[in-house]
Amino acid sequence: MPVPIEFLRGLLGALCVFFAHFLGRSLVRVSQGKQKQSKAVGWGVRTLITGAAILFRHPLDAVAVVVFLLAALATGLGAWDEYRPKREPEDLTKQIFERDDEQK
Repeated sequence: MPVPIEFLRGLLGALCVFFAHFLGRSLVRVSQGKQKQSKAVGWGVRTLITGAAILFRHPLDAVAVVVFLLAALATGLGAWDEYRPKREPEDLTKQIFERDDEQK
């Protein structure tokens, strides 16, 4: 039983959006000097390949336009997520575990 081509296009579209999110995060890390540029290039290549595979044997239709818009949005959201300051979890080890010299 063959798999419908539209299902595969949808799956590739979901992968394209997923890869685009990590592309945005990776671009921010490269600009901050936290990561090598080759990692960002890798995410870019993955995003481009999955985006191009959606157009394989199909013209630019509604599915492709929606996937490309979502990929652009995911890239922006990934960059925003990486720029946003992250809260570090509070270190509670001193409150939970008392030291041996304090117990005596």
